[in-house]
Amino acid sequence: MANLTHTLRSGRRIGITTLGDPDAERIVVFCHSAPGSSVFDPDPDASATRDVHIVAIDRPGYGASDPWPYGEWPSITRAADDIAEYLRSVILAETPIGVERPRTVGVAGWSAGGRVALAFAARHPDLVDRVALVATPAPNEAVPWIPPELQAESDRLGGLAPAEAVQQLSAQLQPQADAVLAADGEGDVPLDAVGASAVDDAVLAGPGVRDRVGRMLRDAFRQGPAGAAADILSYTARPWGFDPADVRAKTLIVGGQGDALAGNAHAAWYKRVVPDARMEMVPGAGHLVIVPAWGRVLSYLAPGPTRS
Repeated sequence: MANLTHTLRSGRRIGITTLGDPDAERIVVFCHSAPGSSVFDPDPDASATRDVHIVAIDRPGYGASDPWPYGEWPSITRAADDIAEYLRSVILAETPIGVERPRTVGVAGWSAGGRVALAFAARHPDLVDRVALVATPAPNEAVPWIPPELQAESDRLGGLAPAEAVQQLSAQLQPQADAVLAADGEGDVPLDAVGASAVDDAVLAGPGVRDRVGRMLRDAFRQGPAGAAADILSYTARPWGFDPADVRAKTLIVGGQGDALAGNAHAAWYKRVVPDARMEMVPGAGHLVIVPAWGRVLSYLAPGPTRS
């Protein structure tokens, strides 16, 4: 579970997981996958050695965060605004002793979390100076990746009332949630829900990786499948609500060359659309590229010396 909770001005509670030094000058926000939750640390060694304060927030309905209010459409931009509100009201409200200038923020997003990271940077440019986009699928109309029958179902759900759409998609995702929660332990959790495939086997063989991903998925479905359903609807059934071309922060786009879900074509689309972007593809990596690339992501978002 998240190690903190915070109540937003709206009265909705969010779960927060923090890592590293809370007084570090540099803050990195990590936006999780769908399904996912804030408890996932892609590489604890890399997280521990970078001089940074890492903040991850459960999106609505995941982990320790309340679901979206009844009757409200799930929204990428609202999720991004939740991050901004928390940072402004808690993390950035006071400057730690010894830090003489305003603290700066970098944001990383893995898979579906990449859209939230971009929305955060586009809508709150005063907070964000660097973005890392990792294995994030492009819009389906730009780079087709959603099977036509599933996109047709999303279009149908998009025409319903929000509560009905979430309820119907939740019922469709219930078997997936049941399979995750029925596993004997984190290491036995089926990982297809997060886009893992055979190309990720080498990554999953690393110390603790399978357990960490499994723990995240169990936390993601702790309240049931409604969080995942809402997340999916936010980017398949309704417009994203922001334009990636509005991002002015320096952006690193990272992809796995073996990622069948969000590979080279997706990374290249973001490289064309986001104004100040560079692209790096990791050989032999799949959708779990976030694990081997985490050290690189942190060095980009928090440039400077590491700590021993």
